[in-house]
Amino acid sequence: MLTKSNFKEWFNRYKYAELASTTAALLTSLFSKIYSGLTTAYLITFAEYLAFYGVILISSYRKMALKHKNENKATGFREILSLVKNLVLEFGYPAFLDFLLVRPFCMYWMPILCGNYFFGIILGKITADSCFYFFTIINYEIIKKRS
Repeated sequence: MLTKSNFKEWFNRYKYAELASTTAALLTSLFSKIYSGLTTAYLITFAEYLAFYGVILISSYRKMALKHKNENKATGFREILSLVKNLVLEFGYPAFLDFLLVRPFCMYWMPILCGNYFFGIILGKITADSCFYFFTIINYEIIKKRS
């Protein structure tokens, strides 16, 4: 059952990564003046991924390290490997589908369909994010229940 606390937890988990990826998308969209629409769509996608997963990886590691520090445990290679495994399980196939198909499609077509490049990029990002988070949150909840 979905509750307000679920949405708050998801929001808190993804908010900084989403902020970083949105900033990267908007900044990278400026390349549209240099490159073709499809090339720019993939550049935007790549920049978003770099920003998003960089923030997710760093924040997840810091959270785990803080937890271990409070428990007076060392954060070793095995814990880092477990963290990476869980992140791959959480984001794996949603990221694969998103990167290869959904996000470039949305980033290419939404500006064309809207007739406004900037609004189209925002709408494309929201559309792609909705698809991505649907599957990612399902995976996150499954991983939480297993832990």
